[in-house]
Amino acid sequence: MKIAVLPGDGIGPEVTAEAVKVLEALELPGLILFDGDVGGAAYKAHGHPLPPETLTLARECDAVLFGAVGDPDCDNLERHLRPEQAILGLRKELGLFANLRPAKVFAGLEHLSPLAPEKAAAIDMMFVRELNGDVYFGDKGTRQGKDGSREGWDMMSYTEKEVTRIAQVAFRTARAGNDKTRVTSVDKANVLETSQVWRDAVNAAAGAHPDIELDHMYVDNAAMQIISHPERFGVILTGNLFGDILSDLASAAVGSIGLLASASMGERQTAHGLFGLYEPIHGSAPDIAGQGKANPMATILSAAMMLRHSFGLNAEAERIEAAVAAALGDGIRGGDLGGSHGTEAIGQAVLERL
Repeated sequence: MKIAVLPGDGIGPEVTAEAVKVLEALELPGLILFDGDVGGAAYKAHGHPLPPETLTLARECDAVLFGAVGDPDCDNLERHLRPEQAILGLRKELGLFANLRPAKVFAGLEHLSPLAPEKAAAIDMMFVRELNGDVYFGDKGTRQGKDGSREGWDMMSYTEKEVTRIAQVAFRTARAGNDKTRVTSVDKANVLETSQVWRDAVNAAAGAHPDIELDHMYVDNAAMQIISHPERFGVILTGNLFGDILSDLASAAVGSIGLLASASMGERQTAHGLFGLYEPIHGSAPDIAGQGKANPMATILSAAMMLRHSFGLNAEAERIEAAVAAALGDGIRGGDLGGSHGTEAIGQAVLERL
């Protein structure tokens, strides 16, 4: 079991360190952890946010545990050298096209959601977001407009093959979730040709999954429904741009972005299972970096997802998740949850309950 640990920038090293302690406490046979530079830290050390040696390390491992990237010192660099290009590069080079982002309120934290407690308690959804297409990877640039002013442009596109591939992931995820047998595909097919291709391809893929209920929703309506009727959602299937925005909206409804984990996977099989990259959905939070204030629970829960999806260690994943839930239930909370516990204290609390 070889895991590449890429802490990155800001609070990334702090929260990743606590997740590593949890993994080591499980005493998993054959576990080997390798450290690598990524993001702004990698640019400062190697001149590039994703050095060749880091990419090689990721390819040679069975999974990647990722912290966060983003460094204000690098904001004025050319775009291809900015820290954020590291995660985009890893997704592309490692073929990670499917992002899974669960959103669920932990018992006892309903009051932290901006929603009414009964609505917050009903949130239990899984976002399946396509990662390798859409405007993030389409052609882009700037040019002089007809009126002489500067104009920016970004191309949104999806092929039927790309949509079919991610749709299959969503249907399989819905079936595995038992109580999440509905897939809601989110698009903007009323105005975007890209979305019409998306909708047609999803409908075609659904034919092989008659046991899964499928419905479609425009993205603006989906944003409203996630807040007003969260109980109607199980698996939400959507593209790169819409998925990025809607999953962050759901994180606010849950109460804190510091509790949400994610998995990014493709089709590569290792000796242990499906290769994946696992990371908290929060950013590098440079304003609190190095102060021991960051909540490491999202990264710890990402490690649990890694054990489940890339190594088939469901029992161990459940142990971690139960330890996090127990710590929260006992009032162990960081500043993002209205508490005063620091990064190491939260990590230690999870270890004690493991």
